[in-house]
Amino acid sequence: MGRIRDLMTVLPRTVKPGDSIVDAAKLMRGEDAGIAPIVEGDRLVGVVTDRDIAIRVVAAGRDPQETKVEEIASLTLVTIDPEQDLDEALRLMAEHQVRRLPVVEEDGRLVGIVAQADVARQASHDRAGAVVDQISQ
Repeated sequence: MGRIRDLMTVLPRTVKPGDSIVDAAKLMRGEDAGIAPIVEGDRLVGVVTDRDIAIRVVAAGRDPQETKVEEIASLTLVTIDPEQDLDEALRLMAEHQVRRLPVVEEDGRLVGIVAQADVARQASHDRAGAVVDQISQ
């Protein structure tokens, strides 16, 4: 199984505390992603997901221009280290019911994002390789 470092999206775009929900939504649109990491300096301090926006802003009738990202950010940060393997990513995603994990160094520095689709693609590639190896023997 490959390492997270090898298949993550490197240095994703981010928002910072004080940015609006509109800023986060525009970032998601531009990145074609459902997550906006919130950083102070290069340290991950929270995340906002498309689901957070739908439930905590739109469904709650809040103004997305006036609502700041930190007001609705997911407080429970589920992250993964870049040296971890795909099995650990899949385990964390299943346990916490998330499709994307911020990739964070030990010092808290955000270095990437790994999505369920990235992991699934790599896992199926690895399994296909294992099947080919078995056939070749």
